[in-house]
Amino acid sequence: MNRYFNKSIILFSLIFIMSCCAPVGNENTIVSIKTSLGDIKIKLYDETPIHRENFIRLINSGFYEGISFHRIIKNFMIQAGDPATKTGLSPSFPDSLKTYTIPAEFNILYIHKKGALAAARQGNDVNPDMRSSGTQFYIVQGVKLNDDDLNQAEQRINSNMKQNLFNRLIKETTDSVRLAGKSMTDAKIQEIASVKMFQYLTTNKDYKISEEQRKIYKTIGGTPRLDGTYTVFGEVIEGLNIVDKIAEVPTDSNDKPVNDIKIIKIKIIRN
Repeated sequence: MNRYFNKSIILFSLIFIMSCCAPVGNENTIVSIKTSLGDIKIKLYDETPIHRENFIRLINSGFYEGISFHRIIKNFMIQAGDPATKTGLSPSFPDSLKTYTIPAEFNILYIHKKGALAAARQGNDVNPDMRSSGTQFYIVQGVKLNDDDLNQAEQRINSNMKQNLFNRLIKETTDSVRLAGKSMTDAKIQEIASVKMFQYLTTNKDYKISEEQRKIYKTIGGTPRLDGTYTVFGEVIEGLNIVDKIAEVPTDSNDKPVNDIKIIKIKIIRN
């Protein structure tokens, strides 16, 4: 049964990506999400068109209706979009983060403030390009932070970005050597990657949280440690109280809500 559903979801996913013949015009697109605990309205960013159009196609297909918020962490985020929560498959069903992915669209203007809509993804160790899940998304709740918190977040962001870059340089060097039909030791590959890493560090400044963004994190709140590594592609414009309400529900040791919180209806509203 797992094999059947796995193939079905992969095929379903590919249809979402490829089926629409014409690009979707989505300037000022607003999404209305009716959940079992209340309604949320979200604005999709035009500057992240791959995520925006992918999300709209999924919505128009009816994909999200009946899907649960399957992962909830208070003071962090609420996550949905796993098709297994709609079909009622067993916990052994393959993680939908692996069914299909889309390229990251990082934008320094879009941060993980409270109410940010962002794409879930697999970790850097198996996903060095930080590609987004095609279906799973989360809405940030977060907490209010002070300057010390934000300084620590900056350090973590820069550390994560540098580690991920080095991993990517290792992969690119390994692939290049393999395609050239050459043989090279791991130590030599790491040496080449280290030189490229040094060149990058000498010509690029560390990531900084701007003063305006610091003000947002101190007054509204959020989760800045994810900035620059997870794609933010929209924000809540109505219903932050519903995000808080969902984030408050009891969960088990796997962060799964004890009682299902469903997406009952989701639709596109154009201004």
